[in-house]
Amino acid sequence: MRTTLRTLRTRRTGRLALALVAAAALPLTLTACSDDGGDKDKDSGADSSASAKEKPGAPQEETGSADNAMAKPFGPACASVPDEGSGSFDGMAKDPVATAASNNPELSTLVSAVQKAGLVETLNSAENITVFAPTNDAFAKIPKADLDKVMSDKAMLKKVLTYHVVGQPLPPEKLAKGSYPTLAKSPLTTAGSGESFKVNDSSTVVCGDVRTSNATVHIVDSVLMPPM
Repeated sequence: MRTTLRTLRTRRTGRLALALVAAAALPLTLTACSDDGGDKDKDSGADSSASAKEKPGAPQEETGSADNAMAKPFGPACASVPDEGSGSFDGMAKDPVATAASNNPELSTLVSAVQKAGLVETLNSAENITVFAPTNDAFAKIPKADLDKVMSDKAMLKKVLTYHVVGQPLPPEKLAKGSYPTLAKSPLTTAGSGESFKVNDSSTVVCGDVRTSNATVHIVDSVLMPPM
């Protein structure tokens, strides 16, 4: 009987000890789980922050816009363009190319030729073109008899003028070295760097990257003659 009572007491004591150990271990287990969750949240937050930094944001787009805003015409002949009015760079940017050229007194001979060739509407209605625009002095380099002959022959005049038009935008970086088809169906070539460019190795860009509402204009010092 006494042996049985001792055995029961021993079992109760063992169970109580196990219960106490389990109760003591429970807070530690809960604390460890809580710490793990917090670390995961922190890691997740850090990953989100890192991802946010890696994604391209608005500041980069604003920088690109600022670069475009800084682009401006270049070359020695740009100094003769008025600062204000319809013939200024800002004024020309609001009009299609033939209209814009008519507001620049240095391009009056070209404008007259475009009118005689019946190309005003063609140029004004085109989109995203490039025009190499000869100055009055460029036309003056041609012997008068030859110039009069071209001016009086509408088909020939149209071919000469459309040889100055490329059906795509040509910003300065594309002038460095290239060959481009023209509306006259014959290609022209460009070469140069910085702010110094030539067309067909003979005509120099004297005021480049002038923008109109539908074209990029590079004013040149010689008339370009297409293959006949």
